[in-house]
Amino acid sequence: MILSDFDLRAYLTSRRLRVEPFSEEIIRENGLDLRIGEGFCRINTSSRELSVGVDSVEEYFTCGRAEEYLRLESSTHYLLHTIEYLRMPPELMGFVELRSTFARLGFIMPPTIVDAGFEGQLTIEVLTPPYPVKIAVGTRFLHVVFAKVATPATSTYRGKYQGQRGVVLPRW
Repeated sequence: MILSDFDLRAYLTSRRLRVEPFSEEIIRENGLDLRIGEGFCRINTSSRELSVGVDSVEEYFTCGRAEEYLRLESSTHYLLHTIEYLRMPPELMGFVELRSTFARLGFIMPPTIVDAGFEGQLTIEVLTPPYPVKIAVGTRFLHVVFAKVATPATSTYRGKYQGQRGVVLPRW
């Protein structure tokens, strides 16, 4: 069952679902719009082979912080993060998508799931359109549709990204 704005307000009021900082403007008809944070990591082009699970990944990324605006290069992969820190209850999960406006501008994002029990800011990967883009920090960028699972998860998320803040690079 996908949660409506009515259901989301009930979850937020009861604090079963926590979103910090919270702003009423992020509640939509059937989900929450999350805002883009100031941190970014550009995924670098390299001819050096990465051994997954073994090599350090830092050299494959160039990271930074924006003050007011993110300035993103054309046709480039980035890791970005949300301003909002989520705390998911065991009976909810989320489907994360770009807001329609950004998809129409040519941004591409792979499917992303927020697991039951996850807590943290979201790190997402995007491919920018074939032209440079300037986006104000705090712009509503992502849409999360929350679904109630048939029964609460007995084994909630406890992975390596639990509690993350800012852009978090891949971890082994």
